[in-house]
Amino acid sequence: MTVLPALAPRVAELPFSYRAMTVGGGVKAAATREPGKIAVRFGEETRSYGELARRIDRLACAALDDLGLVPGEHAAIIARNRLEYIEIVCGLPEAGIAVATVNARLTIGEIVAICDDAGAKVAFVDPGLAEPLRAAQFATVERIIAFGPEYEAWLEGASATATLPRVEEWDVWTIPYTSGTTGKPKGVMVSHRSRVFNFAGMAATYGCFGPDDHFLALAPLNHGGGLGFTMASLFYGGSIEILDKFEPETALRKLKFGGFTGIFMVPTHFQMIFELPQTVLDECRRPPLRTIISNAAPLPQAMKERIVPYFGETILHECYGSTEGAVIATLPPQHQLRKDRCVGLPFACTEVSIRTDTGEECSVDEIGELFSRSPYLFNGYWNRPEETVQAYKNGWVSVGDMAKRDDEGFIYIVDRKKDMVISGGVNIYPREIEEVLLHHPAIADVAVVGVPDERWGERLKVFAVVRGGLPLSADDVADFCTGKLAAYKIPRELVLMEVLPRNTAGKIVKTELRAAKSA
Repeated sequence: MTVLPALAPRVAELPFSYRAMTVGGGVKAAATREPGKIAVRFGEETRSYGELARRIDRLACAALDDLGLVPGEHAAIIARNRLEYIEIVCGLPEAGIAVATVNARLTIGEIVAICDDAGAKVAFVDPGLAEPLRAAQFATVERIIAFGPEYEAWLEGASATATLPRVEEWDVWTIPYTSGTTGKPKGVMVSHRSRVFNFAGMAATYGCFGPDDHFLALAPLNHGGGLGFTMASLFYGGSIEILDKFEPETALRKLKFGGFTGIFMVPTHFQMIFELPQTVLDECRRPPLRTIISNAAPLPQAMKERIVPYFGETILHECYGSTEGAVIATLPPQHQLRKDRCVGLPFACTEVSIRTDTGEECSVDEIGELFSRSPYLFNGYWNRPEETVQAYKNGWVSVGDMAKRDDEGFIYIVDRKKDMVISGGVNIYPREIEEVLLHHPAIADVAVVGVPDERWGERLKVFAVVRGGLPLSADDVADFCTGKLAAYKIPRELVLMEVLPRNTAGKIVKTELRAAKSA
C-alpha cells in the first residue's frame, strides 16, 4: 500500500473500540438488517442482501486460498455493468486486494497497458473479452476468470476457509484510472475511508440513499461517479437496478413507472433523452423521482433550463468533483436557474480554496486554481510519486480546474487549466464560449479548443454537431457570439462533426480534437 507520509496512520494511538470502515463491511452490515431484501437487480438476475454478503465473504476467502493473492496485491475487473461487479469491488478489498476498475470498451492494447500499470495479478472479465485477453501478452496478469459459468464454477469450488486479514479504512479500495482526456491515464488510489465518508455526505445531501430508496444505476461502474453513487445506495441498505447500457427511452420509462427515487446521470444522458419523440417525452414527464444527480462533465446552463421544467423544480442536483477528491461542491435544486453555470457550495466536510498562481486566495470573481481538502481525498497516484506530490499542496488537492467564487460564496468552474487558450497573451476559457454556443438553435453539441497560430500563439476553433440538419457556418457562429462575448473570444473557425469524441464518463476528449486541428 502506498500512503502519503502526511496521511500515514498512527496505529498505536487507535482506541480499543476502533473498527475499520470498509465498503464491503457496510454492505454486510446492511445485510444483517434485512437479509431477504433484494439488494441488486440486473435483468432477470437478483441478489438478496444475504446472498450478496455470503458471496462477498466467499470471494474474499477464494482470492487468498485459491488465487494465492496476498494482501496489498491488486486485481482488475474489465467488464460492462453487471451484477457481479458489486461482488468483486466488495469482496476482493475485504481480503486486502485493491481492484483496478478498467473500462471494457478500451482496445485490448489499452486494457493490457492499464492492467500492467496497476500490477494486477488476476483479471475478472466479460465473457466476450476472455479469449482476446488470454491471447494478449500481460506483464503481470497470471489468471483470467470470465463471468458466467466459469466464474460461478470457480467461486463454488474455491475454498472459503481462509483467515481474512485486518483491513484498515485507509487501505486502497479501488484503483480507477483517469479518463486520459488531457494525457496518459493514471491509477487513482481510492481508500475505503474516502468513499465511506463520501457516502455519508451523499446521504445527508441528496436524500435518495436511505434503506427505502431505489436507485437506477446506468452510468459505467468503472467510472468513479458511476460506482460511487451506486455503492452509496447499498452501503445504507437501499436497492439498485443495474443497466448495462443506456437506452434513453428505456431509462426514461423506468424512471416514470419503475418506482425509482434516485439516479445519477451525465450531461450526454439528458441530451439523448430530449432527442426522444415528443409523444414519449409527454408520456413520461415529471417521473416520481426524489433526486437526479448530475456529475462527471459540466452540465450546460441551456440543458438545465430544459431539465428543471421537465423533471421538476426540486429534483436536480449538479455536483462537481473528481476521482481524486470525490464530491467537492454541489448545487441544490433551488439554485439551478438562479445561479448561471454554477456548481454550488462546498460539499459536506469539504473546504475549497481558489488560489492565484502565487498561492494567494483569490478575491470575489477572480479566476484561480481550485484546491479542496476533505476526508475524501485519494491516497495518491499508483506508482507516480512525483505526480502525487504535484497534486497535493500542504494537504490540499488540485486536479487543474480553474474556478471563481461569487459574493455569496458559490463556486463556478471556468475551465480545465490545460484547456485554457492563450491568444495574443490573453487567457481565454473555452467553456464560457461553449455555454454561449449551446444556446444557438442549430447547435446540439459543441467543443472549443485552441490550435497553434503563428501570429497569436493560439486561435480558437469550434467543433459542432448541428441539430436536425440545420445550416451552420463560421459566420453564423461569429454573429451569434457578437454582443455576448468580447471580440477576442469570438471564434472564426468551424468544423462540423456527426458526433464529438467522448469518453464513458461523458467528457469530451479534446486531445482528439486538437489532433484533428487540420480538419
